[in-house]
Amino acid sequence: MTVVVTINVEARYRGFLASAMLEIAPGVYTSPQMTQGIRKRVWEVLAQWHGELKQGAIVMTWRDPAAVGEQQIRTLGAAPKELVDAEGVYLVKYH
Repeated sequence: MTVVVTINVEARYRGFLASAMLEIAPGVYTSPQMTQGIRKRVWEVLAQWHGELKQGAIVMTWRDPAAVGEQQIRTLGAAPKELVDAEGVYLVKYH
């Protein structure tokens, strides 16, 4: 399961993400069987747009057995918290 959450981003993200994923709530997109290649391409587009527009925040997460807590997490934009690996489990550290 791949999940993308957008916060305060331009409208173009909504159309793009809705073309590849299901919007289950405002700014929350899911795809139960997104391949690694599609996920990589979606992230590249999001990262490029975010680099140009420099607005909002985006979080993408998916199951990855080789990652901490078996979950991979990528973020774009300023977040008031940091994910910390604590002996194989992610913890949230607030700034």
